Amino acid sequence: MVLSLHSCTLRSWRSDDLDSLVEHADNRKIWRNLRDGFPHPYRRSDGREFLRRMRTTRPETTFAIEVDGAAIGAIGFMPGEDVERVSAEVGYWIGERFWGRGIATEALRALTRLAIDGHRQTRLFAVPFAWNVASCRVLEKAGYVLEARLRHSAFKDGELVDQMQYAHIA
Repeated sequence: MVLSLHSCTLRSWRSDDLDSLVEHADNRKIWRNLRDGFPHPYRRSDGREFLRRMRTTRPETTFAIEVDGAAIGAIGFMPGEDVERVSAEVGYWIGERFWGRGIATEALRALTRLAIDGHRQTRLFAVPFAWNVASCRVLEKAGYVLEARLRHSAFKDGELVDQMQYAHIA
């Protein structure tokens, strides 16, 4: 899959993304805002395993965010199961040196359309940590609406934290 946008390209992951993936993912600031399944430090072996999974997972729902020919982040959605099969959780991250350029917002808008139009999702949601104001702003600019503050709903980096629940309804 390749989706060319103004500031970036969303595309399938490739084995030659390893160096760029590790370069951008090995960042404590990124790790702090993601689930614990995202390792820190982020080693080449982590990147190889991630790329192996991405190249074999079907349907394809997680994509590289490419800028200037390099994978600088990831974006995807995780479809629900059973009665929640029409809902999907979205997630994304981009390399720190690309923050503040509108790339994540543009990528999220495109992913949202892909999930709704191409995968028949009717509700997309995200639950960023309350401290991640930048991610909350990305969601708002991409048309997501704040539904709730989930108090003490997560444990990250040694502390009990609130999450903000955002949703986009098709």
